[in-house]
Amino acid sequence: MAESSAAQSRTGNSFLEVYKRSQGFYTRVGTAIGAGILILSGGDFLHSQLAFDSNAVWTQWLQIGIPLVVVLIFAVLVWWLVGVYRRTCDFMIATEGEMKKVSWSSRSELIGSTKVVILFTAAMAIILFCVDVIFMTFFNSIDVLRGASPMEVLFGS
Repeated sequence: MAESSAAQSRTGNSFLEVYKRSQGFYTRVGTAIGAGILILSGGDFLHSQLAFDSNAVWTQWLQIGIPLVVVLIFAVLVWWLVGVYRRTCDFMIATEGEMKKVSWSSRSELIGSTKVVILFTAAMAIILFCVDVIFMTFFNSIDVLRGASPMEVLFGS
């Protein structure tokens, strides 16, 4: 009995045992939730694409069974990657450790930066709009553009 536990500790975890359970918890859970949303969306898409012409019972089983099998296969794959496979688990543990070292901006700095970005974007939109009107007027005056004048285009008369 002791020999088999020593062999297991050398080779790694069993399929159902989570590798380094207490480390990288939030990164693993977030990754699993994101992957789960993608997997369920893919299963729903696959279900909607499997439309058969027949109303036989076996077609309904196929329409439900195939997406279910695909979802289960990908769910097991995500479980293995997020909970058991050492390389991805160590990567997620290291990622969470590095994220704890990051110096995050304060709420007031974040709000101030957001205001600057919004104002700069609005100012650039206004400037580009004015430049576009100037070019429309210029090209209309030299007969490169034919059609309505810029004021008719902008304000519709």
